[in-house]
Amino acid sequence: MRRGESGINALLGVDKPVGMTSHDVVNHVRRALGERRVGHAGTLDPAASGVMVVGVGQGTRLMGHLTAERKSYRATVAFGSETDTDDAEGAVTRAVATPSCVADAGYARSLLESFVGEQDQVPPAFSAISVDGRRSYARARAGEVVELPARRVEVFSARLVEVSVTDDVTSWTCDFEVSKGTYVRSLARDLGRAAGAAAHLSGLRRTRSGSVDLSCCIPLDDIRAASSPDEVLARALDPLAALGIPARHAGAEELADAACGRRIAAGVVSMGGVERVPDQGELVALVSDGLLYGIWECVGDLLACSVNFPQGIMGVRG
Repeated sequence: MRRGESGINALLGVDKPVGMTSHDVVNHVRRALGERRVGHAGTLDPAASGVMVVGVGQGTRLMGHLTAERKSYRATVAFGSETDTDDAEGAVTRAVATPSCVADAGYARSLLESFVGEQDQVPPAFSAISVDGRRSYARARAGEVVELPARRVEVFSARLVEVSVTDDVTSWTCDFEVSKGTYVRSLARDLGRAAGAAAHLSGLRRTRSGSVDLSCCIPLDDIRAASSPDEVLARALDPLAALGIPARHAGAEELADAACGRRIAAGVVSMGGVERVPDQGELVALVSDGLLYGIWECVGDLLACSVNFPQGIMGVRG
């Protein structure tokens, strides 16, 4: 085993606190588990909290296979001003008196409902989108005028939790379920403009990423306070649930063939207690004794390797 490798291969759901970068979270997990190979799926801004999916060891190779086409957030939208970052961290670029209707819950619900569906959304200038090989936020910080093209996104639901007025600032607390690539900061900005006012995002908490929600997540403080890696790993995610694909249980001989990349019989897969023959082109998870050993594709009556995890990723419960 190479230096800095612990032999731990897992997926973790981490509840990221406000004030910390996603990279900070990765570093804390590295220290807690004694494993240098740690990565994450789905960056969260320092001002945001909530669900982060973290891969450890060979679990880092799962990051590109996780299906997180839908994400859910609880957001606070503050009316009265826009900022250059579209959140509370930026400088005010526009201030507008807030119409009285914004304080009405019925009006808020109606306006939020009008945002449900597919739409073209302009991302914030301060975002990680690459422009000619440089991050948009780097260009914006350097004083460049950044105009990003609109991209197609979808808002699956937009629900009002409450309207509050504090120090003459009207705020909406909202629950959003959105497609991958949707910026809630942009939603806040656009809600303000649609109300004939100005608004920015003043608080954000990711409550779900794909199949992983806050109930699956470990508070970062618990990870930092753990007396041993086993305390953390006891709460590892089930990689099958995170992937959302059926399982193909393999015997010892099949695992030996799979480790060499040899095709194996398609056999029978199971998901949610239902057994069936896999469909052509379908991806299945090769599992044995509580470990995920690979993601394989059904080709004819055989399974062909897409990616192998020779050491096995822990946490399989199905």
